[in-house]
Amino acid sequence: MFSNPRAVAIVGASRTPDKLGYSVLQNVIQHGFQGQVYPINSRADEILGVKCYPSVLVVPGPIDLAVIVIPAERVARALIECGEKGIRGAIIISAGFREVGREGRKRENEIVGIARRYAMRLVGPNCLGIIDTVASLNASFAAGMPGKGTIAFMSQSGALCTSVLDMAMTERIGFSHFVSLGNKADVDEIAFIEAWKDDPHTRVILAYLEGIEDGRKFMRAAQEVSREKPIIAIKSGTTNAGSRAVSSHTGALAGTEAAYETAFRQSGVIRAHSVQELFDFSVAFAYQPTLATDRVAIITNAGGPGIMAADACELAGLQLAVLESGSRDRLRAVLPRAASVLNPIDLMGDASAERYGLALKAVLQDPGVGGVIVILTPQMMTEVEETARVVGELSLGCEKPVLGCFMGWERVRPGVLALQRFGVPNYATPERAIAALAAMRRYCRWRQSPALQVEAFEQDRDRVRRVLTQARSERRIVVGEAEAWEILEACGIATPETMLARSADEAVRQAEHIGYPVAVKISSPDILHKTDIGGVALNVMSGEEVRRAFDLMTYRADRYMPEADIWGCLVQKMVLGGTEVIAGMSRDPHFGPLMMFGLGGIYVEALHDVSFRVAPLDRRGARDMIDAIRGHSLLRGVRGQRPSDLAALTDALCRLSQLAVEFPEIAEFDVNPIVVFEEGQGVTGIDMRLVLE
Repeated sequence: MFSNPRAVAIVGASRTPDKLGYSVLQNVIQHGFQGQVYPINSRADEILGVKCYPSVLVVPGPIDLAVIVIPAERVARALIECGEKGIRGAIIISAGFREVGREGRKRENEIVGIARRYAMRLVGPNCLGIIDTVASLNASFAAGMPGKGTIAFMSQSGALCTSVLDMAMTERIGFSHFVSLGNKADVDEIAFIEAWKDDPHTRVILAYLEGIEDGRKFMRAAQEVSREKPIIAIKSGTTNAGSRAVSSHTGALAGTEAAYETAFRQSGVIRAHSVQELFDFSVAFAYQPTLATDRVAIITNAGGPGIMAADACELAGLQLAVLESGSRDRLRAVLPRAASVLNPIDLMGDASAERYGLALKAVLQDPGVGGVIVILTPQMMTEVEETARVVGELSLGCEKPVLGCFMGWERVRPGVLALQRFGVPNYATPERAIAALAAMRRYCRWRQSPALQVEAFEQDRDRVRRVLTQARSERRIVVGEAEAWEILEACGIATPETMLARSADEAVRQAEHIGYPVAVKISSPDILHKTDIGGVALNVMSGEEVRRAFDLMTYRADRYMPEADIWGCLVQKMVLGGTEVIAGMSRDPHFGPLMMFGLGGIYVEALHDVSFRVAPLDRRGARDMIDAIRGHSLLRGVRGQRPSDLAALTDALCRLSQLAVEFPEIAEFDVNPIVVFEEGQGVTGIDMRLVLE
């Protein structure tokens, strides 16, 4: 109902040029819409030469789409009339709803209820409107109409829409659809992503997002659609400012930014960090084939920009292609002796359009080249427009992406326009061109990656449920360490022998039963970070040391946290050897359980060497988390050390992921440290803290 409508009504069409109702009607009329247009205004006979009607109910023909531009308090009544008329889609441009407070929220809830009653879908309220270039329909109050293209764009910010539109028209970037989402009272980004999946006029989907209400649903939709078409998104408001207080390491590290970054990556959504990147990536995807390999060739008439492009390749995770000997021979045959036939291929400052063409043809024929950046700097003898035409002609029908980097402004402008006519995107700097190629490569890898394959592990769910129920019955949100070990064991993760001592004498007896050396730790559901109050003693070797540690820890706990419920001390078998890591979960309000992994111990928050992934995890996802941290080489074995048991660690991460998914009442947990032993010797969970919703 929002794409290619046959008849449109503008409810609130105005005769006054400075009113929104006038601007919207004018846009609908003047940009070539071929369907029926019905201005709705009870005080006018006609506006802009088009007959007016007092209500949609008296319009003689059917109406597919209503654009509502009237005061907020009158929208509900107008929407009821639209429903009675059988209109299935409405764009509510009017403001004065949720964005203005409690009364506005009530009005918004009312119009959503009306829409549900009449099986009507709403865009907005509080939006700019929509533009459908396929139908030549500009149902918005934007200034101007973009050209036709294969890019579909949506934004929660109407003001950003107008800026993007102006930039796009300046850069001659066309759109298939252009949507301002506004308050998203009904139709949201998920609905448009799904609608544009099968749209033959759309190759690329762009989105500016300020918030996603149903993150899990968004991920499911994006995962499906991005297998067919690239989705490129900007997400604003992802800093940790104002985030809720958290008590676990995972909660402290897992801000909104981490959740969106990993959710986008797992869904195949390409993240842009600026409007410029959004444009840079979109035109590459819209006009060029994707980058099938990491190997890039650089053709340039200046050494400096070629070196800059080479540096950008390495930083972006791409490689300079090594040209085959036959390709180098062909280049030597047509290039000056002083030119470089290695990659970057330096054609020299006097390079003609013909020289560019010969080099580009040779490079595109090389099977080791995945894509090409053509750099041109405007020198006295440079044939700018002719070079652009040659590059464009060679790119036509090519299965490898060709991107331009015509550097400068005034002198290269004719060349840039010529490249655009051939569908070759141009970038003002080598770094921007390489960033676009890197985004294409990431997308290609995503499409080639297998679908999620989550295993179901045997776990003692009843045992976990008993522990959580006991904590709830005592009105506690924190599960103490002695209880948390039960949860680890129920998940199938090994733990060291541990006993709870309520007196120093009992602690000594337990240590002698377990066998020295032991660890002694304060036990309290209210003390989550035991080292902060000196509540941990390691490598305790005798009964006297156990007694001293017990007395000192309980004294410190009483002194520094007098309100804490002290259960006593845990006496635990010391685990020797291995590498310490941390695994945890923090439940994001939009995406659900967000898993975290990193090197363990007390430095995890200081070093921030961690990775995140939205649960559920499969084995591939768990291994990706392990490989994503900077310190992953320590687990693979360095300086003659044997590699750690990565298979067992992967298994443990998947088991913890299953715990997080199956028990939504768990708000966050840390297992810190998990000791990973040598290959084949497994892992052991040493310490766990767990917080309930």
